[in-house]
Amino acid sequence: MLCPCRTHHLRLLLMLTVFFLADSSSPCMDEKQTTLSPTEVNTSQPVQTGEKVVLCCPFIPPSRVLVIVTWQIVLRDKPLCSISYKRETNETLENNCTDGRITWASRPDQSPHLQIHPVAVSHEGNYRCQMATIDGNFEHNYHLQVLVPPEVTVFPEKNRTVVCQAVAGRPAAQIFWTPEGDCAPEKQDWVNGTVTTRSTCHYPDGNVSTVTCFVSHPTGNRSLSTDLLPGAKGSEKLYYLFIIIPVILIIGFIWFLKISGYRKCKLKKTEATTVVEEDEMQPYASYAEKNNPLYDTVNNLR
Repeated sequence: MLCPCRTHHLRLLLMLTVFFLADSSSPCMDEKQTTLSPTEVNTSQPVQTGEKVVLCCPFIPPSRVLVIVTWQIVLRDKPLCSISYKRETNETLENNCTDGRITWASRPDQSPHLQIHPVAVSHEGNYRCQMATIDGNFEHNYHLQVLVPPEVTVFPEKNRTVVCQAVAGRPAAQIFWTPEGDCAPEKQDWVNGTVTTRSTCHYPDGNVSTVTCFVSHPTGNRSLSTDLLPGAKGSEKLYYLFIIIPVILIIGFIWFLKISGYRKCKLKKTEATTVVEEDEMQPYASYAEKNNPLYDTVNNLR
């Protein structure tokens, strides 16, 4: 039979183990290392779209009596949103907060942290947790930077030119080439805050056959390779072979048919005129022969 004191110690040890295991999985466990004197902490928090993020308030030990927790949220082109919890009355208040994806990470009487899920570009902005205690106030400010991974493509064009583009990324991606060529970068901003970066490179050196595009972005780096199309001379030959020459042959064939038809028509008209002239001369010739004395003499001799 176990001693009651040992049983009590075992239960206490089990409770502490569960508590620390649960607490160690919290994304805000580092907040316990925050200085406990009244202070203000500023943090830049990058997060990718579609993910979940938890913004933490300063850690307040149980020995300090918490009076009220307030989250102030400032987003672009939106009014100030505030969410607060009063411990004394156990009530929550919201003002100008309409985004259902921004909520308490848990019950506010258990955890003052804020959760955003899923994160969208519109959530980029400033978040402030203010905790008022009987010993002073504590603040933690966040600047939430929303990242959007770009869609990367690379494709060759004529005249030994290749294009690499990172479409709709946030922030704008950076593009590098190996080997380096004669490159022209450009950027296009979109209304949703994303940026498309495009780089067009020309490689006049005929010894270069394959190039690689490197795209650098906070959400991850990518590299794509492609083969160059034939040079300008080769492209011109293909152009003449498959486009210009068939067009010339078609035009020449049409011209030949037109000329042949014109000649046949002219020949038919000439033959018709000759036949008409012979037919018209025939009656006259008969009349002349009949009225010529030599005609009778020749006929008598026959």
